[in-house]
Amino acid sequence: APGKLDALHARFRNHTTQLFTKHGMTNLGFWTPAENPELKLIYVLAYPNRAAREASWKNFLSDPDWLSAQKASEVDGALVAKIESTFMEATDFSPEIKASSAAPRVFELRTYTTTPGNLENLKARFRQHTTALFAKHGMSNLFYWNLQPDQPGADQTLVYLLAHRDAATMAASFQAFREDSLWLAAKEASEKAAGGSLTVPDGVKSLLLNATDYSETR
Repeated sequence: APGKLDALHARFRNHTTQLFTKHGMTNLGFWTPAENPELKLIYVLAYPNRAAREASWKNFLSDPDWLSAQKASEVDGALVAKIESTFMEATDFSPEIKASSAAPRVFELRTYTTTPGNLENLKARFRQHTTALFAKHGMSNLFYWNLQPDQPGADQTLVYLLAHRDAATMAASFQAFREDSLWLAAKEASEKAAGGSLTVPDGVKSLLLNATDYSETR
C-alpha cells in the first residue's frame, strides 16, 4: 500500500521470515525491483510439495504470533494492497535451488514466453548451450523454473534468476554473450530446427532486483 513498503520490510525482517521457517517453509530470497513505482516486494519460498505448502500456510495464518504481529503492524492501515502467487518447480538443468550469498551483486529475473510448442526446444537450448555461455561471460546462474502444470501459461513459460556484479557488468556480459560465435550458432541451429523464433515478439522480460537486508540470497 502507498507509504507502507518500509513497514512491510520491518514486518518481514522482525516476524514473518522466522514464522515461515517455524512452519516448514524455506526462505530462498527477498527482493525489490531496482525501479519500484508499484512498491513491490518479490520473494521465493520452497516447500516439499503443494500439499505441504497448503498445510504450512494454514498453520502460519492461524499462528498467534503472526496474528499479533499483523495486528500491531496494521494499526495505521493494511500494509499490502495486492498479493500474487506463482507455483514453480526447478528445471532439470537448474543449479540446486538453495539460498546463497556473495559479494554485493544485483539480480535479474527473466521470464520467457515461447512460441506455441517450443518450450522444450527453448529448454534444450538452455540446457545444452545458454547456461554455460552465461557463465562464460561472467553471469551467475541461480535458479531456473518451469511453471507447475496448473499455472496459466505453463506450456510456454520459462522463469530464471541471474546474478551480476552490477548493472554495468550485466550490460557488458550480455553484449559479449550476444556476440559470441557459439551463441550465434546455437541460436541459428535451434531456430532453424523449430522453423522460427523460439520466443514470441517481446517475449523476453527482464526485471533488475536488489536483495533486501534480510534476504537469504543476497
